[in-house]
Amino acid sequence: MNPSEHGAALAAAPLIDSDHPAVVAFATAHAQGEDDSARAVALFSAVRDGFRYDPYRIDLSPHGMKASTVLANGYGWCVPKAALLAAACRAAGIPARVGYADVRNHLSTERMRQSMGSDLFVWHGYADIWLDGAWRKATPAFNIELCERFGLLPLEFNGRDDSLYHRFDRAGHRHMEYVAQHGAFDEVPLARIVAAFELHYPGMQARLQANSGGDFMADASREISR
Repeated sequence: MNPSEHGAALAAAPLIDSDHPAVVAFATAHAQGEDDSARAVALFSAVRDGFRYDPYRIDLSPHGMKASTVLANGYGWCVPKAALLAAACRAAGIPARVGYADVRNHLSTERMRQSMGSDLFVWHGYADIWLDGAWRKATPAFNIELCERFGLLPLEFNGRDDSLYHRFDRAGHRHMEYVAQHGAFDEVPLARIVAAFELHYPGMQARLQANSGGDFMADASREISR
């Protein structure tokens, strides 16, 4: 990583707002450990489990996609949760960026399927963290409670290996399939994400808002128990 790349991976950005007081406080509280790897692992766990995964409340506005907004809301979906992990790493002095891939998600609900019209989740987000001379992928989206309730293998991060979704759940059912990679970015590429959502899921935001108040955990639990 050259000096310019290093600086960009540590700098605050409008959506990866690592200089926000709440992000700084969060990083200070949770980035505990003897080296960058240990601190990054601690931050990964704090983001993964401290903020529940909620794909029903997708807000594609600049404010809705900020890392600091996840802290304020107490929940997030994969893209802003990845932005929070990257921002917290930067606030702790650990270079980080955000990466994206298209995935087929087999943990969905009827409401999500109707809203999206697809099981393809475009621009799924993860964090890319510079540790021991290499970029390590870390995916903090699914909190441990969700994994335990739905029989998923939780994603762990050890600071050495990439942490990516498992292909199968605990029972051997299909879980996640990576379809395409979009690469890594120093800032959330919001315009590209919005354009992709409009292309693949026309009208999704309006349908979700029209049916606001749903509970993803409750819906998924009910459908899995059938």
